[in-house]
Amino acid sequence: MTLSLSQTHRRQLEADFERWRFAPLPRPLWQFALERYGVDLRGTYADLPVALLIGKASGQLSMEPHQVRADGQAGLGFCVLKTVIAEDATGQRSMQAWALPVTRMRVERIRGADGTEGWTVTWVGRGWHKDLAAYLRFFDTALAIGAEHSMLIVPSVKAHLPASPDEAWRVDEYDFTVRALLTVWRKHHPDTPMPLEFDFSPTLAGSDRAQQQATILQWLAMVPRLLRRAAERATGCPAPRVLRVGIKVFNALFDDAFQLTMVRTLLAEAAQGDGADFLVYANRLFDPHREWDGVRGVAYGGPDLSARNLRVLRQLAKQRWRGQLPCWLPLSGTGNVSSGSIAFRYLTCGCTSLQIHTFFQLPLSCYAKRTGSRIERALHQLLLAPDDGLLAWLLWAKERLGVEPLTLAHLTERDWSDGIG
Repeated sequence: MTLSLSQTHRRQLEADFERWRFAPLPRPLWQFALERYGVDLRGTYADLPVALLIGKASGQLSMEPHQVRADGQAGLGFCVLKTVIAEDATGQRSMQAWALPVTRMRVERIRGADGTEGWTVTWVGRGWHKDLAAYLRFFDTALAIGAEHSMLIVPSVKAHLPASPDEAWRVDEYDFTVRALLTVWRKHHPDTPMPLEFDFSPTLAGSDRAQQQATILQWLAMVPRLLRRAAERATGCPAPRVLRVGIKVFNALFDDAFQLTMVRTLLAEAAQGDGADFLVYANRLFDPHREWDGVRGVAYGGPDLSARNLRVLRQLAKQRWRGQLPCWLPLSGTGNVSSGSIAFRYLTCGCTSLQIHTFFQLPLSCYAKRTGSRIERALHQLLLAPDDGLLAWLLWAKERLGVEPLTLAHLTERDWSDGIG
């Protein structure tokens, strides 16, 4: 696909891109885009409405109240909090190895296999390194901040994953942690099910636990069931009334065919009524040979990440439209969402929201906008850039589809395998 816009739309984008370089972005962003361009930027996450289809992915930028507040002030549609490591009632954590504080972070350039330049963030830390009680206090504060800005707040969790089929599941970790999270959520949103991401993190790909394909597929089948049952035991209500189970798929150290098998396993479980409610695709790549800061094995992003994710998602979308999948689930796309063209391709694969982390951490010189937070500057670049912003691509689609206004459904509910006729 080649971006080609009418002169009218291009001049509008150029004027707005320049105008908002030195002024705060308009609020709300969806209303500005709808009135100015006839493009609706609202989306859904876990089938819940969000005021902007762009949100923040779980990570180092979503572990403090001031970070969440900045997200709301910038106009993000949602924020996924740092991943908490599940505990049982005694405070024990089987996945303790993932509760590491960040010692050092480095934002650096990275070149993809095809020569494309991009960015990645390297660090040693993994999940939330404090205890569950501290996370619950943070979650409570974040929910209050989210309500002030009409921004959805989503907790993220990692719980016990057996290293072999013979190892028993530690169900008590699931029960105790889900109950605690639901207690906080229902204080703020008593009538709305809580979206919850289960994080199959990139470092998991390099661990001894994830060396066997059969073990990984067992995880994908069991984790949604355990989360659902934990919610039912905690509330006495059917799981769909109180919880939306999301699985953040990781890039395993196998080929694309296995990635498709992973997703198809999740969809098969969902079709039987006992699986996930939505998917997040997909976590960063993992290089088991690279060393950084004295640690061997490093997760990374950049062009190779989006290339692989989109390659798999395109295959998945083809199977969807050919009726070859057990069912379809709401999909949130993540992985090197750093330009309008990449964002647009995630949407045309069926994603109804997009999650960003690295693009919110670049040096200030990488953004054209000269004022505001990094979040605001990144949104300005991603949405309004005349040559490769998301609005430019959405206007391109609108001109060819001949719709008014263009909504997300025009992209996500259409077979794009043959382009636009």
